This record gives sequence, structure tokens and C-alpha cells, in this order.
Amino acid sequence: MKILFVTPECAPWVKTGGLGDVSSALPQALAALGHDVKLLMPAYPALQPLVARAGELAVRPARDRWPAARLLDAGRHRGVDLLLVDCPPLYDRPGGPYDDPQGDNALRFGLFCRLAAELCSDASPWPAWRPEVLHCNDWPTGLAPAYLRRVDASGVRSVMTLHNLAFQGVFPLHHAGDLQLPGEWLVPEGVEYWGQISFLKAGVHFADAITAVSPTYAVEIQQAEHGFGFDGILRSRAGRLCGILNGVDDTVWNPATDPHLAQPYDRSRLALKAANKAALQQRLGLRPDPQALLFGMVSRLTHQKGVDLVLEVLPWLLSQGAQLAVLGQGDAEFEQRLRASAAQSPGQVSATIGFDESLAHQIEAGADAYLMPSRFEPCGLNQMYSLAYGTLPVVRRTGGLADTVVDADAAPDQGTGFSFDEASGAALQATLQRAFEAFRSAGRWRALQERAMEQRFGWKERAQQYVDVYRELLAAQG
Repeated sequence: MKILFVTPECAPWVKTGGLGDVSSALPQALAALGHDVKLLMPAYPALQPLVARAGELAVRPARDRWPAARLLDAGRHRGVDLLLVDCPPLYDRPGGPYDDPQGDNALRFGLFCRLAAELCSDASPWPAWRPEVLHCNDWPTGLAPAYLRRVDASGVRSVMTLHNLAFQGVFPLHHAGDLQLPGEWLVPEGVEYWGQISFLKAGVHFADAITAVSPTYAVEIQQAEHGFGFDGILRSRAGRLCGILNGVDDTVWNPATDPHLAQPYDRSRLALKAANKAALQQRLGLRPDPQALLFGMVSRLTHQKGVDLVLEVLPWLLSQGAQLAVLGQGDAEFEQRLRASAAQSPGQVSATIGFDESLAHQIEAGADAYLMPSRFEPCGLNQMYSLAYGTLPVVRRTGGLADTVVDADAAPDQGTGFSFDEASGAALQATLQRAFEAFRSAGRWRALQERAMEQRFGWKERAQQYVDVYRELLAAQG
């Protein structure tokens, strides 16, 4: 099949979270299955070295509010052709991909969506290649399935993947004219959302199929607690909605081959993991104590991720002799409180504000356990990285965390970590207490680690599930 995979970010060039990793790994896995995949994304500053030597495929002249843009061929990367939308006034600017100091994100991602749809049309600006499937990801691509209905794109079917429903791409209604949205769409049954426009709602409403990034999340988002106002429309489209768990790129996240580690190891050489703990303690200035239960956390520092719950139990955690290594950035309050904790307990707490890919790998390998007490988690990747590295996850039972971590006490013969239900400090502390008890039994902890490392979350099986969705859509059109 010919698949146009449309994404606002893709590792290693642009990554703000799990979407960047998925956008790198899933197209590669689809290509490995024999499909013709092209990945489309904006030409942000990080991609300018590729822009400089890319070939020009088509030019879209300036129209109405949209400036001129070029479609560029940036070459093949790990089996996938990278296409870039080059429009310097909209994309070649400092800051993150979603930063909006000029208040023009509706225009930026509207153009991106429009061009994605036009590439599917019979009158494509680049007629040499026409997809059968338009696969869109999160709100910045949400208008593409809608625009697909406005171009002559017979035979092309659209898929909308929801990576995090909390981000919805909501803009004032007056942008409708700039975005060339017809009046009949500006209703609750279309793209209108509480008197505004929602890109994500457009994708959910117009896509031929909707996928969520874990089976449990696909169920949760149809309920008010996790639906963020979209639960009604998702229930109405339940027949088009399914959950497909994200995978892990085991060429990147593999303790046996990870170049960032002080000592590679695998399930059969698990004793070598201790060298990574010692190296992490040394790098972060933590007390060099192999008997201290070292917890890791690599995360956005937000309420969603349960950082407040971690801070609530931290004094108790430290009183038990534990250590905590945190890497991330987010809410200023959480950053400040973590820095203060590190200053007060330098031998037990380390807080690195920002992001460091090498340190992220070293925390996964060097920690004994991994903290992920999220209030909601569409899929989550770090708990799967942790399982692969024999670092036992402590998670709240929600979304993809519920689908990937088996509680050690609830299922002793299948346990791979520790989980809890209530989003409270008390529930987290009780679960951490169970982790301490398991850690004190070297044999039990080792058995949990080995079982964790047996788990497989490769992308081949996940990619095949997406292929099944594509085939069903194409077959249904006759």
C-alpha cells in the first residue's frame, strides 16, 4: 500500500514526547512490512540542513492568507521517504514546534493539513505519487481528513490517531475564513467546538477510522473523566474507533546494545546492570550505595504525570533510604520544588531540568525502579523501556500503563511491576511500600526483573495491526 504518514514531529529531528518516537518507528515498521511509506512534516529549523540539499518536488503558490510553500524530497531515512513542507515564514522560526508567539498556529498547521490533503487528490501538485491511505497524528494534522473531503481524492482513506486527547488545537472561530472552512462545517456536528474551531474534532469527525494508542485508552476516552469534552463524539464514532498499543524501537532501547550505557547487559547477564547503577549514582552525585532502592523518573513535569504525588511522598521515600533521579521539564512550580529537594538531600535526590537523551537511557538502565504515577496516560513508552531494561515500573493503572504492567502482588506468577488505582499520595505510598518489600528479597526482585525483560513490545506486530485497519478501509470502499 501507499501510505502518507503526516506528523508534526519525528525523532531524531523534532521530538516533544512520545509522538516523536512513534512517528519515527511506526513508518519504519510499515516500510519493513513491504509498504510504500512517505512521511510528511513541516521544515522546522532542526531540519534546515536537510532542506539545503533536498530536491524540490512541487511549489504551492500563495493563496489567500496562506503564503507560498514548497514540497521537498529530503531523502530516504531507514526505509521511509521524508517529505518536507518548506515555508520559512511559518516553520523556520525559533522555539518548539507548537510555540505560538505570533498567534498564527491555526494558519501554520492549516496549511500543513491542506497540502497533505492536496497530495492525495487527483489534481495533486506532485502527481508522481498518490497515496491510498492518509494517516494523521494528533491535532496539528486534524484538518487533513476534513480537507480530504473537499478535494477530488477518490480511493484515498484517512486514519486519525489520538496520541493525547488533552491537546485539541482550539482556535477562535474567526479563523474559519482564513482556513477556507465551509459554513456547513461550523456546527457542533462539524469542526465547531464551544464557539471555537477544534482541529482535533475535525479529525475525529471526518476521518474514516480513528485509532487510540492503547486499547484501554480507547475505552477511557469515551468516558467523561478522560474524554476532555470529546467523549460524546467518540462514543458516536465507537464503531470506527480502536486501540493499538504503541511499540518500542528495540534498535534504540535495548540494554544489550545501548551505546549510552556504562555496561551493556541482557536478561542472561542481569548482574551487569549494577555497574550502570553505580555509574548513574556517580554522574548525578548520589550516594554510592548499591543497597539503596534507586527510583528513576524521566517525564514532563506536569500534574498529568503525577509529579505532585511524587513530591507528596518524597519525604517518606527518603526516610526509607531510597534515592530519586529525575530528568524532565514542565511546570515551573514542580521544577522549583524538585530543585529544592535535590539541594536539601544531595546524596539522595537528583533533579536535572531539561532533556538529555543520554541521561534518559542511563536512568532507565541505572535505576532499580521507575516512577510513572500518571493521572492519565494514553500509552506511555517509558514503562516499556523500563521493562526492557529490568527496571521495575511503579505505575497508576490507566491507559497504556494498565495494558503493559502486571502488578507483582495481584498476579505473582505474571507480575512485572507495581500498580495502583487511586490518584493519591496515600495509594502511591502504599504501592512503594510493596516495592520496598520486594526489593528486600533479592530472589523475588530478580525474578520480577527477568519476567519484565521477557516482555516484547516490538513494532512489527503493532504495524500489522495498522495495516489491518488500512486494508479494512480500502476493502470497504469496494
